[in-house]
Amino acid sequence: MPYEGLTVIDSHAHFPVERRRAPEGAPAAAPHPAIAEYNRRRMAEMRARWGFPDPDPPARDDDEIRRYADAYVADLDRWGVERIVFVTGGGDEELARIVGLHPDRFLGLSHGPIWQEGALERLRRGVEVLGLKGLKMFAPRLPVPFEDPSLRPIWRYLADRRLPVLCHFGWLGHGGGVVYHPRMSPLTLDPVAREFLDIPFIVPHFGCGYMQDLLALAWALPNVYVDTSGSNQWMEWMPYPMDVETAFRKFYDRIGPERILFGTDSSWRPRGFVGQYLELQVAAARRAGIPEADLALIFGGNAARLYGLQPAGEVA
Repeated sequence: MPYEGLTVIDSHAHFPVERRRAPEGAPAAAPHPAIAEYNRRRMAEMRARWGFPDPDPPARDDDEIRRYADAYVADLDRWGVERIVFVTGGGDEELARIVGLHPDRFLGLSHGPIWQEGALERLRRGVEVLGLKGLKMFAPRLPVPFEDPSLRPIWRYLADRRLPVLCHFGWLGHGGGVVYHPRMSPLTLDPVAREFLDIPFIVPHFGCGYMQDLLALAWALPNVYVDTSGSNQWMEWMPYPMDVETAFRKFYDRIGPERILFGTDSSWRPRGFVGQYLELQVAAARRAGIPEADLALIFGGNAARLYGLQPAGEVA
């Protein structure tokens, strides 16, 4: 059954799988022990606040992958969620296999490093052979500007197919995470988003500390979208009052319902699909006065349109 009358598509989740091949690029350096301890404390505080269990390890073999995938489907059924979009999942090949376990409930995005040799071929294979539906990237991990000539073939390919790009801006990680990088702000996307208007660029977490910049970019360009995913604890660190209801109201008032997508940022098991975030966001959006027809777009219809699904709620 739909959640409170809404056909819901979670447009932002991560499948917890251990990569079973060598990662691309240099391995990340181990954090300083003080940073690692700070991160541990912050994560423990978050789990306690929301009542989340301690995380299990990522899935390490085919049996665990299937068990985690089946558990996600059970979560979706329990919460009345139609589909979930995994934006990462151990690389394109691995994630395509995961999506194939439940193709009627799962979607996936390509998520390889677009600045490395062979990136266009990997993306093309991900889309045309593996059936992935767009691209996920992290701006604070991009070592070159978006407008770098080496990336133009990527943008041209995505624009030709009108494929969505979900790009994280702002603070990245947890305690001790990334807060300084040349591409922290969504405004750094402007040259590429302005040139390639056929690419829907989705910025998650209401801008994750850069809400003003995201609103400015969305004011300037019609192909800029926002997703609502995550705990959005960054709001507690703003120098002015901010909460999820206020964010819904501001984006709805300024860009309308067609460019807002619901997401949870669900990831590790046994927490799985974070129904608490769905509850919080639906309640906040209704308090913000958003009509039910527009809620239907935000919580499912827009994702269905961008990812080429039948309209949310329509019976085939």
